[in-house]
Amino acid sequence: MNPRSPTMEGFRVIFRQPSLGFAEIAWRWGFGAAAGLLITLSCFEYLDTLPVTRADLLLLRSRQPLLISQAVGNIVRGSGSRLVEVFIVLALALGVGWIALAALARATTVKALIGYFRQKSDAAELDIRPLIGLMFLRVAAAFAGILGGFAAFALLGFASTPEETGMAFQFAIVICGLVWLVWSMMNWLLSLAAIFVVSNRQDTFGAIADAVDFLRLRGRQVFAVGTSFGLAHAAALVVAGIAAAFPLGLATVLPGRIVLASFIVITLLYFAIADFLYMGRLAAYVAILEMPEPSIQPSALSIQPGGSVDPYELILSDMPPRVET
Repeated sequence: MNPRSPTMEGFRVIFRQPSLGFAEIAWRWGFGAAAGLLITLSCFEYLDTLPVTRADLLLLRSRQPLLISQAVGNIVRGSGSRLVEVFIVLALALGVGWIALAALARATTVKALIGYFRQKSDAAELDIRPLIGLMFLRVAAAFAGILGGFAAFALLGFASTPEETGMAFQFAIVICGLVWLVWSMMNWLLSLAAIFVVSNRQDTFGAIADAVDFLRLRGRQVFAVGTSFGLAHAAALVVAGIAAAFPLGLATVLPGRIVLASFIVITLLYFAIADFLYMGRLAAYVAILEMPEPSIQPSALSIQPGGSVDPYELILSDMPPRVET
């Protein structure tokens, strides 16, 4: 009997249990809407702190780009410290909120996936603190990656001469690409470790160790699942890009509101498909975890502990008996 395909199990979960995908959409989009509202209100509060004189208003109303830029420079001069304070407060607030919400959501969805594959519900209470630790590490890795990117541009800007600006910029892009690659790998590993918090009741670092062992033992299956869902995600992105090109291409004919509404709807549909695919990929990883580990088949020629060949193997039965003289 052929073993089940984890990739097909992941896609099957998407269609059989669409509530899991909608739950993923609900918490992600809910947090995104709250974050957008908080950022918008913070921007308005920051703008209210900027002093605007009558001379600046006159320059802004002149409709001359040079005068407008001069007015904007006068308005924002000396407000850099307040902007940094707003950024720090927003980053801390959004980070703490995302850690708590993501931990609760991941505990619920992974527990439901494990119950789906085991055909039984786990009534035991789950300690959510290891998940909070994993989400904290994900946020810390994201902040470290952002700071690393800014630091790369800043250091290369100070170290390079005006003649080397182009080369320094290219080098900074390469460093940012490496930083992004390291961050994406760490983020993926930490998201995978959440499965073992729920399945094995591990703590934060124990779950990370289980995830590493899981990759070592089931790396081929994990790679196949990641490749399949990655290709599906890429196909969804291409289709969404093609679909968004139609209203944008008709922007000179259609009203602006219709073009904007079409672009927003297509973008939201793409995000919804991406969330469903993420849940399917997570389900495929759980399916791999619930499958029995592959056993190593013994070879036709068994070797005894002493290093000799087993004389009772069938491969030796065709040899004529040895006649002693």
